[in-house]
Amino acid sequence: MQEQVHFPLYQSVGRARRALFAVMMGVVLVAGALQHARVHAQAAGFPDFTTIVEKAEPAVVNIRTTAKVSARSGPQGQDPYEMFRHFFGPDFQPPGGRQGPQQNPRNNKPRAEPEERSVPRGVGSGFFISDDGYLLTNHHVVEGATDIFVTLTDSREFKAKVIGSDKRTDVALLKVEAKGMAFLPIGSAKLLKKGQWVMAIGSPFGLESTVTSGIVSALGRETGDYLPFIQTDVAVNPGNSGGPLLNLKGEVVGINAQIVSRSGGFMGISLAIPIEEAMAVVDQLRASGSVTRGRIGVQIGEVSKDVAQAIGLPKAEGALVGGVEPDAPADKAGVLPGDVITKFGDKPITRWSDLPRLVGETKPGTTSTLEVWRKGKPLTLKVTVAELKADKTAAVEPTPPKVVETVTTVLGMEIVPVKEDVQKKLRIKGGVQVTAVQAPASTAGVAEGDIILAVNDADITSPTQFAKVVAGLDQARPVGLMVRTGEQTRWVAVRTEK
Repeated sequence: MQEQVHFPLYQSVGRARRALFAVMMGVVLVAGALQHARVHAQAAGFPDFTTIVEKAEPAVVNIRTTAKVSARSGPQGQDPYEMFRHFFGPDFQPPGGRQGPQQNPRNNKPRAEPEERSVPRGVGSGFFISDDGYLLTNHHVVEGATDIFVTLTDSREFKAKVIGSDKRTDVALLKVEAKGMAFLPIGSAKLLKKGQWVMAIGSPFGLESTVTSGIVSALGRETGDYLPFIQTDVAVNPGNSGGPLLNLKGEVVGINAQIVSRSGGFMGISLAIPIEEAMAVVDQLRASGSVTRGRIGVQIGEVSKDVAQAIGLPKAEGALVGGVEPDAPADKAGVLPGDVITKFGDKPITRWSDLPRLVGETKPGTTSTLEVWRKGKPLTLKVTVAELKADKTAAVEPTPPKVVETVTTVLGMEIVPVKEDVQKKLRIKGGVQVTAVQAPASTAGVAEGDIILAVNDADITSPTQFAKVVAGLDQARPVGLMVRTGEQTRWVAVRTEK
């Protein structure tokens, strides 16, 4: 008979206790790991967007638009049978054997066809800014639309009307006839910092109420549109246009407007209009349906480090005046080509694109001050801002004169005096005109036909004087040349060859 082994009761109880202890320790370790993960996530800066989405989502809408086209045209105005003629030849006849209006079989008379029909035009996003139905989107979302339909997250749909739209800032103000709408609080883009978390809600590719998140990649990003865009890595695609960019408080800090892409889809860079810029436009659109901007009539460009050093400007900041429109406010104030505008009113011009934005925000008729850098020192001028009605240029093309004067060679340039009739036409005094060019002047961007107006702080009156001024300069520093090319005046820095 096989012997059975029995364990004392305390041994069984001890083993059970050890098993229970092991289980409890496992629970404690798992809980600790989860808590550590939460703490680590918080320390790493990973936010929870769920609360923000719950509050913000009802205020964000999908926008779809329609447009009127010819009844016999495709969505882009094409002949709907053009594709068939491409495959079957130019003699292809549409159904019924006729290209004209179809016959009515009952009375054998031409069947009436509508002259126009509505077709889908596009989709975008928007968001309410008040409970009485005002909402924001992009100008390009509603431009050219015949009808605009707004769909909420609860599936309600409204037809919207355009209160006003501004192409320059790409902002449009719409209105639906409704009350008690959820709306988003307005924040401040000026408080944003690189690396902060932000979130977008919109309808990419028509997929309504899509949420994406990322960080602020850059601030004040210039793209040539005079708007200091917010750059983020938030995934934004076609259809997100006009939707809100939100901070972690659920406040709107921007309107998603553009992507930088080679494929047409998201590639890691999206741009949003700062909400302060948009709301400044909204105030005018809501009051009058249009935007009034100021202008002073100058053409401007960037100030490079070499040019700043050459003309004695302490920092490479400000707006370099390339041209002044005749009889415009800047002309009347005494602004000259080659000046660097460093301040408008009490606001410094850090980047050249700051100036048109500040002037544009100024009410026409307002008298303000301009601080300009001219001939090595600051100068304060008074300017009365006019209304911007249309883009204008201070255009006059200089014509290279026939070379009959003695040619002088300086910095690789062959130069001659500027004829009096050309000076009068260009509204300049003195100067020399380039008839041939090579390095080092060509390397700096000087071209044949250009007119040299000044060297550093010295106005140029003749080829001889020009050569004398250049000969007396410190060859270790770049030579600053004020160059007139067509209707533009700019500074170039020429580094002399060793």
